[in-house]
Amino acid sequence: MAVLRRTARRGQGDVRDDPLDAAQERRVRAVLALGGVPQADLLDGVQQVRLRLLERAASGREAPRDVSAWAAVVASNLAMDWHRAKRRQEQLGERLAALRRLEHPSGEDTSLLSLAVAQGLDELPDTQRQVVVLRFYADLPVRSIAEELGIPEGTVKSRLHTAVRALRARLHEDEVV
Repeated sequence: MAVLRRTARRGQGDVRDDPLDAAQERRVRAVLALGGVPQADLLDGVQQVRLRLLERAASGREAPRDVSAWAAVVASNLAMDWHRAKRRQEQLGERLAALRRLEHPSGEDTSLLSLAVAQGLDELPDTQRQVVVLRFYADLPVRSIAEELGIPEGTVKSRLHTAVRALRARLHEDEVV
C-alpha cells in the first residue's frame, strides 16, 4: 500500500503505481458490465474506482484489507448509481443490441437464457441485484460482501436467497428453463 501513498502524495503516477493490478481491473470491468453499465462507459467506471482508491490513500485512511473485494464493491455501487440514472428501457435496448452482436446460430438457447437473466436482474431491487452480482459474477464470498457493504452476513444470505428465488421464478415463468 506504500505505492498508493506515494502516488497520492505526488499527485501523479505511472503504470507501476497503478493501484489496481490487471486481475482487479478485469474484475471491476466485469462487475460494472454485469451491473448494466454500457461498454462505452466501462473505462470511466474503472477510473472512478482507481480515483476512489487513491483518494482513500490520500486522505490518510487505512488501505482496504482486500483491495480486490473493495474495488468490486465500489464498482457495484457505481453500477447501481448508473442504474438509477438511466431508464430501464434504455438499458434493455443496449443489452439487446449487445446480444445481437454476440449471437451465433448454435448459441440461440444461451442467448435466450442470458437475456432472460439480464431482464430478471433488472427487475430485482437494487440491494438484491448488488449482492447477486458481487456473489455470482464477482465471485466474492458472503463474508467479504458483508464486510464491504457494512451489513450482517445473514442479511447478505437473505438477499441472495430472495433474489435467486425471484430469478428462478422469472425463468420458469418465461419458460426459459
